[in-house]
Amino acid sequence: MTGFNLDFSKATQTGGVKDGTYEVVVNRASEEATQTGAEYIELDLIIRNDIQQPCQNMHVFPKVWKSKKDNKYNMGMVMTIAQALGLEDGKSYSGLDELFADMVLRPANVVVKNEESNGYKNLNVKRWSPSRFKEMNHQFKNGDEPSFGRIKNVVPAVGDDDLPF
Repeated sequence: MTGFNLDFSKATQTGGVKDGTYEVVVNRASEEATQTGAEYIELDLIIRNDIQQPCQNMHVFPKVWKSKKDNKYNMGMVMTIAQALGLEDGKSYSGLDELFADMVLRPANVVVKNEESNGYKNLNVKRWSPSRFKEMNHQFKNGDEPSFGRIKNVVPAVGDDDLPF
């Protein structure tokens, strides 16, 4: 076995994100659906590592569900999120994908709370507000590079030059 040194500054938080207020950056925004077809908007928020705060680099996944009554999103919640992210009031978008692309890489300040509902434990965003730190120097870890839409299983193109034979 090779030697190593302890460095507690690299220790990671275990047990999930604790209740509290965090500065985050939007890593991904997309429209998703459950196996039963219920549609929702999901954001992948990363707790920023350029600000001294607990739980750096951990993810929070808030959702905005379509109403069963009218099959529409709660536009008040969508507007609250857009305002917290600093999107331009009155700006028009041709569709959700264009809105989602505008949300990615935007900072916000969120209050989160661990709650239990129907036997499930969920981390819910209880409040959205604009970031207190507009200048952002968050460093994305490998595998956390921002995405501008639904994550799909994409098979990479392989050419003759990529093969060893």
